Amino acid sequence: MNELQILKSDITQSRVVESKLDIDTPLAAGEILLKVDKFGFSANNVTYAAAGDQLGYWQFFPASNNETETWGIIPVWGFADVVASSVEAVDAGERIFGYYPTNSYLKMQNVKVLESRLVDGAEHRSKLPPGYNTYRRVGKEADYDSNMDNMRMLLWPLYITSFCLWDSLQHNDWHGAKQVIVISASSKTSIGLGYALAADTDAPTSIGLTSKRNQEWVAGLELYDTTINYDALEEIDASIPTVIVDMSGNSQLLADIYAHLGDSLVHCLNVGLTHWSEGGKDTGIPADRREFFFAPSHIQMRIKEWGHEGFDSKSSQFIYDSCKRSAHWIKIEKLDGVEELADIYADVCAGKLPPEKALVIEL
Repeated sequence: MNELQILKSDITQSRVVESKLDIDTPLAAGEILLKVDKFGFSANNVTYAAAGDQLGYWQFFPASNNETETWGIIPVWGFADVVASSVEAVDAGERIFGYYPTNSYLKMQNVKVLESRLVDGAEHRSKLPPGYNTYRRVGKEADYDSNMDNMRMLLWPLYITSFCLWDSLQHNDWHGAKQVIVISASSKTSIGLGYALAADTDAPTSIGLTSKRNQEWVAGLELYDTTINYDALEEIDASIPTVIVDMSGNSQLLADIYAHLGDSLVHCLNVGLTHWSEGGKDTGIPADRREFFFAPSHIQMRIKEWGHEGFDSKSSQFIYDSCKRSAHWIKIEKLDGVEELADIYADVCAGKLPPEKALVIEL
């Protein structure tokens, strides 16, 4: 039983080690043991690593053989089956969707049981965003379709962020902007936002900003009103009030866009880190015109307003429809175990995978 670990000080470096998780000792009260079946992996998971210290992603799943605490486990989204349970109303064989380590097993503790969800109440996770500690009991879902498992674990974590971005933008009346620039427009979270913008007749004009390599592919999706590459920023109309949704984290690119737009830049949402190695520098964008967008915080805000069921109903239909629309372009590659993921991990970090490619790791 192996697990994939990432060097915290240099997230391009990985290793595969034997897990020390005890799966043979009888479970204590309130524990559930899950066998991970499969999980998805993309640049989004590299973002978790890049923000591992800042946002606490290393804390979810403690790494084995890690006395110096220099190694961490990247969380992933996937499916698992209950193999043992000491929790009433949760039986072996139940299938669960949620947040897992790059490992074959997860032991949940102090589990809270809800009709359609389980909440991992492990002490080390108690102060982390609750959305990540909540697991879906898919057998309780009236419309659960196992044929959608791969698309769900690959795109649900991304498209729920897309939904939240769209919801935040329209809730804030687009910050007064007349055009929206989506940076790293080929990323899957950007594509999800593109679906939302294209379907919203009240949305401002959208510009997908991407590399020359991906420009033709992005334009072919026919989501953004205009697709521009990073070397052609002068094609952006600098006279129009503009909001930026940045999935890249590329400080120099943001600085260049701000230099071009000037006072026409009314707001910038910093979301992702697809260009994580180019981040961390001053962009020049004033603090009152930029914010870090953290989807779990937005979700919690909406759950307080709409309730869990209200949020699920509003977001789930969008995600389901967007997943269906994505089926024509996404190309899934299946890998056998964390060892094969380790072989391709450096390429994911370097952004070498084409935008249509998605990885499913089967355990």
